Amino acid sequence: MHSFRGRKFSAHVRVLGGAGAKLNKEDMMTRETYTLLEDYMLSCMEDSAHDKEHIYRVLYTALDIAGTEKDVDMDVLICACLLHDIGRREQFEDPRVCHARAGADKAYRFLREHGFPESFAAHVRECISSHRYRKDSQPQTIEAKILFDADKVDVSGAIGIARTLVYKGQVSEPLYRVLPDGCVSDGTGDVEPSFFHEYKYKLEGLYDRFYTARGAEIAGQRRQAAAAFYESLLREVSEPYGKGSEMLRAYVE
Repeated sequence: MHSFRGRKFSAHVRVLGGAGAKLNKEDMMTRETYTLLEDYMLSCMEDSAHDKEHIYRVLYTALDIAGTEKDVDMDVLICACLLHDIGRREQFEDPRVCHARAGADKAYRFLREHGFPESFAAHVRECISSHRYRKDSQPQTIEAKILFDADKVDVSGAIGIARTLVYKGQVSEPLYRVLPDGCVSDGTGDVEPSFFHEYKYKLEGLYDRFYTARGAEIAGQRRQAAAAFYESLLREVSEPYGKGSEMLRAYVE
């Protein structure tokens, strides 16, 4: 069960946020506030690779990371975690749209419409807008850096492989591409998208891109699982093309 119904929101943060948690008593969220944010998030979740369970994993990982950092505004962090992918629908409908920017603007409007202070809404917007890999919008605050890292942890290891495969299926992209010489491409240098391309382009190198020591630590513990899967899959799909194609040519010719 993910909802914190029946208890003070910040009381939950006090337990999970660790010594680094910053709790402003005058700004404590009640369970009603948390439920408001959660319900809005749930209404926006339609992507099975970026579903509500992804949101909760990112939230829980962010709390873990926050416990190792100082001066973290936990209310901002948790709000940003809950709402960080609410722009996915807009990006799915129009691939030219950046879900991080769309989601940041949606979150800001929602928070302001529901009475949150402008400074709070703006801080959440900044966190969400910078949680995606982009050179022109990198996280600046500790809350934004924690969200970025927690989101990237969920692309690492076995869960990262699984989510990538689910997403590739959603958008009808193949596991791999076959080169002109008949060999399976390992994804390096590919122009057309595939799972192998995504692994080489994004998943393989993400382990050096973390802002927090704890985020890098968690992802590092999962790294070998992802590499082992990729290497096994590459080997398994490559073997039939090598042996089978030779046998077919001999038989047909």
